[in-house]
Amino acid sequence: MGAAAVISLAEVREKRQRAEYRRQLHEQFDLWLDTLEEQMKEPKPTLEQITRGVWAPRQGLTGGLVEALVEQRYQQDQAQQQAACPQCGRSVAARGVVRRTLETLVGEVELNRPYFYCVPCGQGFAPLDATLGVAPGHKQFDLQQAAAKLTAEVPYETAEELFRELTGVELSTARMHELTNTVAEGLGVLDVAPAREEIAAKIAQIAAGRRWRPVVVLAVDGADVPTRPETAKGRRPGRKRQRAKRAHWQGQWREAKGFRFYLLDDDRIVHLLSWHQIQDDEEVFAALRQVKEAGLIPEEQVRLCVVADGAPWIWKGVQELFPSAAEILDYYHCAEHLHTLAGLQYGEQPERALEWVEATMARLFAGEVEGVIWGLQRVRPATPTAAVEIDKLIGYLQHNRDRIDYRAQRKAGYPLGSGGIESAHKFICHARLKRSGAWWYVTNSNHMLALRCAKYNGTFERVFEGYRQRVLAQGQQKKVKK
Repeated sequence: MGAAAVISLAEVREKRQRAEYRRQLHEQFDLWLDTLEEQMKEPKPTLEQITRGVWAPRQGLTGGLVEALVEQRYQQDQAQQQAACPQCGRSVAARGVVRRTLETLVGEVELNRPYFYCVPCGQGFAPLDATLGVAPGHKQFDLQQAAAKLTAEVPYETAEELFRELTGVELSTARMHELTNTVAEGLGVLDVAPAREEIAAKIAQIAAGRRWRPVVVLAVDGADVPTRPETAKGRRPGRKRQRAKRAHWQGQWREAKGFRFYLLDDDRIVHLLSWHQIQDDEEVFAALRQVKEAGLIPEEQVRLCVVADGAPWIWKGVQELFPSAAEILDYYHCAEHLHTLAGLQYGEQPERALEWVEATMARLFAGEVEGVIWGLQRVRPATPTAAVEIDKLIGYLQHNRDRIDYRAQRKAGYPLGSGGIESAHKFICHARLKRSGAWWYVTNSNHMLALRCAKYNGTFERVFEGYRQRVLAQGQQKKVKK
């Protein structure tokens, strides 16, 4: 009987708490309606006036709802009177309630929490902040994540304007710039790569019902991006001083080298993984080695092929890491070399130049590389420049003779061109970095490229979660050090 009474009292207490919680929510909604009615002064407002009237004060309502939820869910934490010091573990008594204003995507939230101070350690702390995962400062993690995702797509000035219009929160370009670089700091290829299980699931989906193992393509290439030297750093001067300062440094186009893995699914490609950075050859293949050692691409379940241009550094690294992969010289890159020679050799005879290129590409498509080389060795150069280009083309074909059998490669279901990596350059590198007047410090450029790779790899949320955990951990470490 006593146990039944206890259960009954607990149920009554819970119902009362729920009723109080709903009363608070209704109060918040009534206040919002009062504000809305005050703004709707027109007797018959247009739909646009009504939607603007609802949009403008929305954060007052939603922020108040969050406050009510916190108060209802964390009553015991808000009433806490004793807490252990995070540094020495000594039990400390609460020194009262301290209000903290937090800015979130749903509006300002007033957080009332007990504050504790350990005199021997000289350290103050609020346990509820850690319980709720509150970010240092006013701007909370949801705002920071939205800002970082926005700046990864559009210039900082545009991001500031859009962010203000869409959220009603001010966030300066300087703060956005700092946030973007902090979120991306230290990211490597495995940080932005999808999990092995995600990649395996995509491969299994394509492989279902097929006789042959699906084709996974590895494309390696570089794209030029605009950079500025470290000597250009300094405080931001006015426009006149900016122009004067700009005259003291020279921008440089540098190569953002990267790779992309993707699946072939009939007439479309399925993206698996991209990684692009301003880096040297060794760093590119160090990243590829990490991908291989992590087992992200199940080579035994797919037919791996590598498509690239004739750069020796690419094929050297590919042969070391993926010796069993099919190697294909980019068809269009090869044709470009032929067009260059034809223009020099036949000069004012464009029809003859085109005829020679098409005939030579047809022979190469059929695998007659040695015959083409033999013919080039017997061509009488029209000019000294053409002679140089003939020698270059002969060396190019000799170096890549085992990668040119386009008809057999097409029959095997492999791609002949490097369009997959070219499109990756476009939507990862060019769309964000190659803007009018933009010159990037290499570090900032690589940070932006890492975030854009994360976005297109589908791992942006995971990357930001890692940033959030780092910030919270650093906050705890600072408290302990104090």
